[in-house]
Amino acid sequence: MTTGSKAQNEIDHGRWLAEHDPEDIWGWGTPAGRLRARRRADLIARGAGLRPGVRVLEIGCGTGLFTEFFAGTGAEVLAVDISEDLLEVARRRRLPVDRVQFMCARFEELSLDRGFDAVIGSSVLHHLDLGPSLQAIRHLLKPGGILSFAEPNMLNPQVFIERHPLFLKKWFEYVSPDETAFVRWGLKRTLAKRGFAAIATTPFDWLHPTTPPSLIPAVGTVGRLLERLPGAREFAGSLYIRAERPCE
Repeated sequence: MTTGSKAQNEIDHGRWLAEHDPEDIWGWGTPAGRLRARRRADLIARGAGLRPGVRVLEIGCGTGLFTEFFAGTGAEVLAVDISEDLLEVARRRRLPVDRVQFMCARFEELSLDRGFDAVIGSSVLHHLDLGPSLQAIRHLLKPGGILSFAEPNMLNPQVFIERHPLFLKKWFEYVSPDETAFVRWGLKRTLAKRGFAAIATTPFDWLHPTTPPSLIPAVGTVGRLLERLPGAREFAGSLYIRAERPCE
């Protein structure tokens, strides 16, 4: 869960992002960034089994960039974020109101009459207090429900530098003051401790958003090879995380 002070920091950071160009700041607007976003969204959606009739909670939806991808599967999406400023951007996407609802809320405080088939998100868990947040996610899932997220990999050199206190304030203003990143083995242990099963934490993504368009095919090919290479793959930029709430 997010403590009061951490929550306020995230609200303030969301306001700062909304005053600039969030997708440009996050690197999703470049040719390489758009490909990264599509691949990430596909991983999350496929892992969660998104399709018509599936009820899904997206936490930390931000500007709705990934919500738009998820809505394209036909699933019913409740997309929540703590930042009303970012949600204003998301609502301007005019996604289908019969299947997509945006809500400004701390997801841990949602009061719902029935559980979700999946809880999903892109780059959000690393903003939260992980253990209690996973417990809240487990509670929100139906038995057999799926957790499906993509998160930054702390072993990636750029991610490590961005999250290091020595560099954070000076050079990486787009990184909020409380966010971190994950090492996949520790994350897997935490998921198991919180009662999840069928846990997978998979490194992926070597395509940097600043990659020139002419080099994208070559970098993509090399990146896919590195993702399969023991040792080297551990330094990829992101982790894909999937787990299930056991059927009790």
